[in-house]
Amino acid sequence: MVMKPKEALVFKKICKKCTVTVLVAASWFGVLSLGVSGAAMAQSAGSSVRGLPDFTELVEQVGPSVVNIRTLEKARPSEVSPGGSDEEMQELFRRFFGVPIPNVPRQAPRQNRPQEDAQPKGVGSGFILSADGFIMTNAHVVEGADEVLVTLTDKREFKARIVGADKRTDVAVVKIQATDLPAVKVGDVNRLRVGEWVMAIGSPFGLENTVTAGIVSAKQRDTGDYLSFIQTDVAINPGNSGGPLINMRGEVVGINSQIYSRSGGFMGISFAIPMDEAMRVSEQLRASGRVSRGRIGVQIAPVTKDVAESIGLGKAQGVLVRGVEEGSPAEKAGLEAGDIITRFDGKPIEKPADLPRAVGNTKPGSKVGITVFRRGGHKELSITVAEIEVDKVAAASPEKKAPVATGQHWGLAVSGLTEAQKKEFRVRGGVRVDAATEAAARAGIREGDLIVAIANAEVTSLKEFELIMSRVDKNRPISVLIRRGDGAQYVLIRPAK
Repeated sequence: MVMKPKEALVFKKICKKCTVTVLVAASWFGVLSLGVSGAAMAQSAGSSVRGLPDFTELVEQVGPSVVNIRTLEKARPSEVSPGGSDEEMQELFRRFFGVPIPNVPRQAPRQNRPQEDAQPKGVGSGFILSADGFIMTNAHVVEGADEVLVTLTDKREFKARIVGADKRTDVAVVKIQATDLPAVKVGDVNRLRVGEWVMAIGSPFGLENTVTAGIVSAKQRDTGDYLSFIQTDVAINPGNSGGPLINMRGEVVGINSQIYSRSGGFMGISFAIPMDEAMRVSEQLRASGRVSRGRIGVQIAPVTKDVAESIGLGKAQGVLVRGVEEGSPAEKAGLEAGDIITRFDGKPIEKPADLPRAVGNTKPGSKVGITVFRRGGHKELSITVAEIEVDKVAAASPEKKAPVATGQHWGLAVSGLTEAQKKEFRVRGGVRVDAATEAAARAGIREGDLIVAIANAEVTSLKEFELIMSRVDKNRPISVLIRRGDGAQYVLIRPAK
């Protein structure tokens, strides 16, 4: 909206001691004259000033604990791009953004440089964890670095050793040879409140010891990463990565890690790794150089509202077990494809991201309880958590034709399974879909799927399938649990209207 001249505020000073009259010329409501006493105005202004935070003491207190991190890498032999423009652009991004240009291959060094010289790779931030030289930063700040240089606020520079880095949480720990360093105080993230003032210190765009401030916008912000984040509106830019997020008590409550941006710069949404999670990771990195996480061996999917209502679960909660790895802790515990995990080790599982976080934070070898919803009721199981390995992608089992025996229902043509097929598909029973048309096709069922349950009733054979289908209300949607390859999912077959 553009403000017209006659709608603007006009300030007129009457005298130096008593009053100030503010004349407001309104566009269509006439002229309003408001007198405000000088004393009242001063009192109001004083209250406003007292309500604003003063960060000067925090900067003096925490500033010496924040460091600048520069990374170097040795040039690798490769072809030199003509003109050098791509190389210069890559160098600009590495130097100021701390990351290479996405999806663009890194170019070779200029021909007049020795191939083994270390060249600037990125700039980031960090903070001192302990007086003997352990420093925390982001894993992406030191990733791929041949050398890591740490500069303190007193301008001393040290070559750092990477103790360990964890890509899943984006936490890294480096070590410098120094003593009597000013370490940060670690705060309690549970006490952090939305709307609370927080401050960041870092090296945005390579500018060392830059202080910015804002408020906590949200906690437990799920972005699809392994961890949920603290969201703030603190001005965080490339180069701030790895720096501390500090509360008004001078305690570090997070590590500034990500920004939401379409331009590469600050847009009012920044994300920090909660300090309690970062400390758990750093303790393992300092002890062994790696992070040990739990695994149970399941493939999971979200539970939709329609599916939850159709199977009697009520609200959409928990995670659907789409598949169970052979020989995994889940299989040994009795978990089945189609189960919905609602609690793990006593903690509620509300959404898919909750389960890998809960399992990952469980010490391998621990025996914990797990609650599943199976065919209309809850079931308690006990599972021994294993240690996570390299992620595996389950291959779909080959699908074979079964002996011809069909039943026509809701656009479905199905056939029974032989004992060999049951063993191959690792199911106790079920029927194979030979064709899916009309309502079944609209629900997403296709040839080769295995139907293992209908309306919370287990399908053990073709005869059982026909019996169940004869009893269902054909005027209402029915839930069908299908297996496709090694995965399982619920679909809703809706009657034609």
